[in-house]
Amino acid sequence: MSQEALPEGVFSFLDTDLYKLTMQSAVLKFFPNAEVEYAFTNRTPQMRLSKEAFNWLQTQISKLENIRLSQDERKFLEKHCSFLRPEYLDYLEKFKLKPAEQIKLSFENLEGDYGDLGMSTKGLWVETILYEIPLLALTSEAYFKFVDKDWNHEGQEEKAYQKGVQLFDASCMVSEFGSRRRRDLRTQDLVIKGLVRSSTEKDRPGKLTGSSNVYLAMKHGIPPVGTVAHEWYMGIASITNDYENANEQGLDYWLKCFGEGVLGIALTDTFGTPAFFKAFKKNIPSEAGDSSKTYAQVFAGIRQDSGDPKDYIKLAADFYASQGLSGKSLVFSDSLNTDLCIEYKGIAEKYGFKPSFGVGTFFTNDYTMLSKPGEKSKPLNIVIKISKAGGRPAIKISDDVGKNTGDKATVSEVKQRLGYSEKSWAGGDEAHRW
Repeated sequence: MSQEALPEGVFSFLDTDLYKLTMQSAVLKFFPNAEVEYAFTNRTPQMRLSKEAFNWLQTQISKLENIRLSQDERKFLEKHCSFLRPEYLDYLEKFKLKPAEQIKLSFENLEGDYGDLGMSTKGLWVETILYEIPLLALTSEAYFKFVDKDWNHEGQEEKAYQKGVQLFDASCMVSEFGSRRRRDLRTQDLVIKGLVRSSTEKDRPGKLTGSSNVYLAMKHGIPPVGTVAHEWYMGIASITNDYENANEQGLDYWLKCFGEGVLGIALTDTFGTPAFFKAFKKNIPSEAGDSSKTYAQVFAGIRQDSGDPKDYIKLAADFYASQGLSGKSLVFSDSLNTDLCIEYKGIAEKYGFKPSFGVGTFFTNDYTMLSKPGEKSKPLNIVIKISKAGGRPAIKISDDVGKNTGDKATVSEVKQRLGYSEKSWAGGDEAHRW
């Protein structure tokens, strides 16, 4: 498929991040009847949609009901994502989204042609889990298609190529993570094309390890990569109301679904990394694997997604040292650029980690204005988070107060229950991350 032939909007279940498919598989196995809700937040509220953008977004969301898994897509998943069980692929092959029933859109606080987007999702977890990435990608595309039009695609492939050269010459192992806040699909496609070229044209010490976007990984012949998101732990904690054991339950279910040795990067900061490490050092139950091993032993490594990365490296190194472990993988995925990747790589390696980097918005929404070439065309900072599961609020209390989400009363209660220590980071202002 050529660059020009890329369809408008979202047209494939694989045009999503891999962790959405892995989590859907696990939800199907363990929580097939759980009801959930999702909430949308624009962390850059001054960047508002126009009526034209909102109408286009409505139309594109309605078209999601037409998506079906093709036989070629199933064959790709069977070959390259063998951890996805046949029962799950059977489910996905018959699955269809129901946006008219499950998504509620609003356009509020109108001032002339502009207003605030409201968006919520409600339904079975196993069904609604696939909305987040398409909805975010479509919202970003709507804004830059109809509101901020002072840009074009020229130079995007070359810009990504040059970033790849810098990263791979510095021995960085990098994955493209930019689906959610991409300017549009064509941008992400151009970016991956540039990264693939810089990774393969000569024998550089670093490389492109894959893309979280399954469709584009398939299109460009690179691995689809990813494991799990905060949503998994948030949903389990909300359904069970057992925040004290939610991390351990999330790890336990994960191993029961996928087994040891695959999808082995654990996400630590849903309820604060210190609380996660308390669970991570426990022995896994016999029904989930080898009960003589701890979760920390079985999982290949961890992912850092909030707070000060330098503090995190030290905290993680101290934890692994206390467990007599070393040489684990450490994936960084929070608002990265080339300089930060190279800096964190050096620090992580000094502590004995094998670092890698999931780079998102810096790749897929890095533009300057046509009218002012030296001025950045600012990306939207938008998120969709699970807000309720099993009839109770779903929350996240991460390693930085700026990334906490959910019902304030529940956040306060869980902080007390877990003995959570509030943290803030000067680099963590969510309104000014890029």
